[in-house]
Amino acid sequence: MKFSFTRLGAVLLKELREYRRSPFIIGTMAVLPLIFLVEPIIIIFRLGASVPHAAVDKSVGATFLLLLITPVLIPAVLAAYTVVGEREQGTLEPLLTTPVRREELLLGKALGIVAPAVALSYVVFAIVELSAHLFASNAEVVTALSQGPHVLAELLFAPLLASWSIWVGIGISTRASEVRVAQQLGTLASVPPLAVVALVSFNVFTPSFTISLAFALGLLVADIVMWRIVSAMFDRERLIVGASAQRAPRGGGHVPPAGVVRRISSIGGSDHA
Repeated sequence: MKFSFTRLGAVLLKELREYRRSPFIIGTMAVLPLIFLVEPIIIIFRLGASVPHAAVDKSVGATFLLLLITPVLIPAVLAAYTVVGEREQGTLEPLLTTPVRREELLLGKALGIVAPAVALSYVVFAIVELSAHLFASNAEVVTALSQGPHVLAELLFAPLLASWSIWVGIGISTRASEVRVAQQLGTLASVPPLAVVALVSFNVFTPSFTISLAFALGLLVADIVMWRIVSAMFDRERLIVGASAQRAPRGGGHVPPAGVVRRISSIGGSDHA
């Protein structure tokens, strides 16, 4: 069965519609950006006109690091819910029996997370930049926040770090038995790439265009590799048996898939990946 963008779009539509029915997802996407928005603004407003240059650089570095935590944590929490959450709702087995390739299913779920997560991180970044230009009392802060390498790093790293968190979270979600455990492990596993970001943010080495681009390319390769690894881990038979076993003690029957999942089952042939 060939890769189908139609089936991919159907999975993506299903994931986006799930947001309207899940208070947990809406709450996560609303609260976390606010948490990581307040601290950078406080840092900016605390810097008076007489603050030394070194203190300004340190504060700006902390601000950029906080801004890049947003596209890491939000996808990590949401991605951990993708498989184990479907299992707990009883919708995993019907979803896995639809004629959709595992690559299409995983990409659709990933896109459904990365799009709102990156959009929210860009909105937070724009609010911080605007607040600095309008209200910062230290001119060096505005200059430092507007430096090309820092802005480029924010624009490039946000989607790439989000993608890494998503693939790690989905991989853990396929093996975990509880949503809470999957979220904790996914969050921890998503932190390591931030180590390099921290070095750039705090000017341990100069965040030049070349360094930013090299790190972005490295993250892109890592994201592609993780996608292939997670796709290989995604075993339909094991997941279906696990979902059936978990529901068996409760005596429940099959839960019909959501409307969009039923639509997926009517797209394409009947082969399974």
